[in-house]
Amino acid sequence: MMRDAIPAEELLQKAHAVGQYYGFTPLSTLTSRTRGRAGGNAGPADIPAHVASDPVAETVAHFLKQCQNIDCAPSPRQPLFIWHTNIAPGRAAQKKALIQFHALGADRALADAVVIRALITLSRELFHEEPVLRINSMGDKETRARYARELGNFFRKRAHTLPEECVACAKKDALEAAELAILRECADDLPAPTEHLSDASRKRFEDLLEYLETTGTPYELARTLISRGSIWNDMCFELTVGERRVAWGSRYFELTRHFFPKAPFNATGAVLQIGSEGKIVKNVPATRLRFSFIHIGDEAKRLSIRLAEDFRKARVPLAQNIGIESLTEQLNLAERRNSPYLLIMGRKEALEGSAILRNRATQVETILPLAGLVERLKAFA
Repeated sequence: MMRDAIPAEELLQKAHAVGQYYGFTPLSTLTSRTRGRAGGNAGPADIPAHVASDPVAETVAHFLKQCQNIDCAPSPRQPLFIWHTNIAPGRAAQKKALIQFHALGADRALADAVVIRALITLSRELFHEEPVLRINSMGDKETRARYARELGNFFRKRAHTLPEECVACAKKDALEAAELAILRECADDLPAPTEHLSDASRKRFEDLLEYLETTGTPYELARTLISRGSIWNDMCFELTVGERRVAWGSRYFELTRHFFPKAPFNATGAVLQIGSEGKIVKNVPATRLRFSFIHIGDEAKRLSIRLAEDFRKARVPLAQNIGIESLTEQLNLAERRNSPYLLIMGRKEALEGSAILRNRATQVETILPLAGLVERLKAFA
């Protein structure tokens, strides 16, 4: 039976572990690094009023506001993969725990896939059940406008067969009317947003589905999963456990433009919500990392997504940055972690089923087959 509340320390510990293995840095870590420095972004200080009707959008807006306060934004060369929670060590546990994963400044579908896999892994750990991933695409601004017009036509043509409240709602907001029709279970022939995608949005969605399939991530296409309003764009998804939605996510741009008007960026974010319990939350001890996993090319990235779960289950003291494609930036982050070993995989190694283990002190390299890799790394740990 699914738990209604989870001890706050367990939530914090498992979020830390998942973040580490999938390449997400805690926002609290970035905050501590910039403490004492004045924020340099001159964006507005307010939370947009129109997000108040959307709890996930409001949560994401507060997250971006915190990023703005510490002048934390991605650069063209280095996207930021960040996780955040309202559970804080040394403070009483929140009754409603929120855990977020965000990829800031990452345009490729790889970022979407990494956010989704991290949320699936965390959900599986917390609820001890296999979550169901339902996914859809609402497309870009052009697509959404086209889809809204199609919905308007749909409600006008079927005004005599649909509930009156849906028809009346459609005159003000066709997307809200569509959500109402779905809720009333009278949306069997509702137009699907994916049928109206622009070429760019269709390509992005196809790329994401390919990442999910090649990494062995089960999913359901959910034509009735709708993201309403101008906040969200392109891909949206939800995770359900049993009959309950536990997480929701989407790509977004408008909110980043609100808080970072000088250099807005595309982003993907998702929020998991669950009841928490406990008193004063203890800090999660820092892990002494022995390995930094460096990967170059799509073949290696896909394998790294699949290997993350093996490393985590075996508790191999390893960290990686799956969503960062630049070799230089990955090496810079590995240098900051100061782990004794680098595990390196390029296209050649991925196709051959191997990886290179480099001792950073001696520069000695050992080629390791992927079969049995976890056990071999334990010997070096």
